[in-house]
Amino acid sequence: MADGQHQLAVINRQKLVISGVLHVLNYDEEEISLETTMGLLTIKGKDINISNLNLETGNLEASGTVNNLCYSEGKGARGKGLLQRLLK
Repeated sequence: MADGQHQLAVINRQKLVISGVLHVLNYDEEEISLETTMGLLTIKGKDINISNLNLETGNLEASGTVNNLCYSEGKGARGKGLLQRLLK
């Protein structure tokens, strides 16, 4: 994939296929925070499981129930204070 490109596919709110992933900042069964080529992406849901992650190619696949997708321009957890990350 060309530098800077980012794609996100949600299939039946049960499967995610994402390209352009630079780093996984946070991951548990209710939330994934990613740094992508297009900014910070937070995915919220239920029973989320990352089934495939390749940071060399920037691809991620996950399953679970997707309830919310949110993009922001920041650099993710690196831009937040320690206290904010701990109290999340």
